[in-house]
Amino acid sequence: MRPYRRLTPLLALLLIALGAVPAAHAAPDTGTGQGSVTAAYIRGATPGAGVELLDANERIVGRGSVDRLGSFLVRDLRPGDGYRFRVEGVRGNSFRVLDGTAPPQSQYDEQRLQPGMNYVRMRDGITLAAFVRLPFGKTLADGPFPTVIEYSGYQTAAPNPLVLGAATGLLKARDPLAPANGLVLGAELAPDIGFASVSVQMRGSGCSGGAYDLFDYPTVYDGYDTVETVAAQSWVAGHKVGLVGISYSGISQIAVAGTEPPSLAAIAPMSLTEDLHSTGFPGGIFNTGFADTWLTERQADATPGPDGGQPYVRQLIQRGDQECAANQSLRLQTPSLRQLVADNPERNPEVFDHRSPSTWAPKVRVPVLLTGALQDEQVGPQWTRIIDRFDANPDVWVRMINGAHFDSLGPQILSQWWEFLNIFVADRVPPPSPALEALSTVMYAAITRSPAVRVDSTRLAGSPSVSAARAAFADSPRVEVFYDNGAGAAGAGGLAAPWSLGLEGWPSSRIVPATWHLGAGGALSTEPGAVESISFRPDPAARPAGTLDVVGPSDIPWQPIPPYNWTPLPGDAGIGFTSPVLDHDVVTAGPASLDLQLSSTAPVTDLQATVTEVRPDGRETYVASGYLRSSYRAVDANATELQPIRSYRNPADLSPGFNEARISIDPMAHAFRAGSRIRVTLTAPGGDRTSWRFDTPATNGLVVDTIQLGAGGSALVLPVISGAVAGAPLPACDGLRGQPCRAYAPALNGG
Repeated sequence: MRPYRRLTPLLALLLIALGAVPAAHAAPDTGTGQGSVTAAYIRGATPGAGVELLDANERIVGRGSVDRLGSFLVRDLRPGDGYRFRVEGVRGNSFRVLDGTAPPQSQYDEQRLQPGMNYVRMRDGITLAAFVRLPFGKTLADGPFPTVIEYSGYQTAAPNPLVLGAATGLLKARDPLAPANGLVLGAELAPDIGFASVSVQMRGSGCSGGAYDLFDYPTVYDGYDTVETVAAQSWVAGHKVGLVGISYSGISQIAVAGTEPPSLAAIAPMSLTEDLHSTGFPGGIFNTGFADTWLTERQADATPGPDGGQPYVRQLIQRGDQECAANQSLRLQTPSLRQLVADNPERNPEVFDHRSPSTWAPKVRVPVLLTGALQDEQVGPQWTRIIDRFDANPDVWVRMINGAHFDSLGPQILSQWWEFLNIFVADRVPPPSPALEALSTVMYAAITRSPAVRVDSTRLAGSPSVSAARAAFADSPRVEVFYDNGAGAAGAGGLAAPWSLGLEGWPSSRIVPATWHLGAGGALSTEPGAVESISFRPDPAARPAGTLDVVGPSDIPWQPIPPYNWTPLPGDAGIGFTSPVLDHDVVTAGPASLDLQLSSTAPVTDLQATVTEVRPDGRETYVASGYLRSSYRAVDANATELQPIRSYRNPADLSPGFNEARISIDPMAHAFRAGSRIRVTLTAPGGDRTSWRFDTPATNGLVVDTIQLGAGGSALVLPVISGAVAGAPLPACDGLRGQPCRAYAPALNGG
């Protein structure tokens, strides 16, 4: 061999070292793969590299590109061993995709949480930000303490006092390190009234790790792990915890409790939805108002910090919180939340079932105090449909009230919340709490600008034992309905209901479906009239889209008398039907149905039915609404006379002639007084709700809908409580919370 040939490899190496010859591509960094609950993720891989996920049989079950943060995630996987990622053909470590089986107790026992910011390790290695607050003025040496957890994806684990955030918010420069106002129960009220609280940030949000997943399995089982980790702390009384919260942190409680963590004592969810589809697609129509706004905000919150995400994330990363910074690595793997929901109007069970509280409710074994409002402008009032899902649990109490989203923690309900937490979480006789009574008054004024009656913390304080207090609480009605909220002792629009009714369940056995037939001349009568028909031109542009210029979270609907713009039915864009003057009170409590015989010049038409009370003084009070896209008119085998339950599968155009189309009207609890009249109107969706908007196509008045009247025609079915009478006189029209008032104007057909 010639000498120069032997020198060539050495020369090549020298030239490469000097940079004169391009080097071969370096092997990609395969990062570290890890299994989650029905998911798998990789972190620390080469950005931009092609990546595949292999199962134990070497089948490719996911593929894509590593994002710029070095991560990739695959969802909806079958649990099992032998998974591994392959990055640019290079195989990584093997791991297991998890199921709901709990990890060893050591997972929880070895973690130590201290007052202030903590990072709690989940079973899949992700850590969640959790801020611990001890009872006001206490240290760990004063423990153990009764403890509650608030679990949410809002700005939850932010470290500063919530009250400071609220105060600076009034100055239009809210403290970026304060929790969101929606966390008032856990972040502020609980520690001020003697409970330790842990504010836990959902994965994929704030300073927590992982990718946001909209109540998917990883988030649900994070709740289990969080409960068990917190309960294992030496400062937690009895090593048992409760779950509290309103709205987001109300929804999360049902699924977490449904996983049956052994250290969970009780839950107290407020203002939740029973199914994400019913809020996202009321009647099968996409909610472009609050639901769409909420999804958009969650998507923004899930972007990686410090350039995006929640305000406290930016602040903490800039201050050197390295774990918060590292926990942003999977944020680019958050799915398109709006697409996830908007692409499933037919309620794909694989998308919605496990994300909806109603699926988990039958698995909840701990005591439950469930509260909500019946004109909830955010998640909607259909939350009551979850109540009978708890039928196998004897320790469930429900409190409902007319009003807006916030009203589920009004003073008459908050007093029972105090009793419930003391009995079932703290395991003690509820003591009088001057702090609760004082702080709640300030809270109501600050958040709702509304006066309120004082919270009563003394009702069970004289009980001789915890068992006696528990028995007294358990003796209260399973369902208590507060009527005429806004017309009580707090004054017009204040947080107070002058009367309530106790029911044994929901729907109550006391309910008698009452049928009112739609007739000629806009008549609504208990006997059907002559067979005929009436037509109208549903036009979503005929009225303002909502009664307030609000679509996202806002405290405007919570004011004592919001500046409603509730307009009457214009021209031929809607029809109305009004009963004769009532000679007795008609007290309702439950779902309702408008059963139509419908034809249309369009193959699909969107409709809204609204029930109101026309008062003797010529004014009209809003009660409830319902919606239907006619292609989803088919009901399933579980439908009842009062509740046209539907699966939203297999949509179909209207057939020629009249079609049965039942509109499910949101649950109501309203007393129509003697001397008033009952009214139902039929329009295109919109104009009668505060924050909901509807993806109804423009009709320009060209679509003509016709309904059949009289015998065999259309009818309204109301849930009337047999023999019940109103517990207070007819209230003023203005001031009923969540229920706009307007001057009554007959529709074009006289009703």
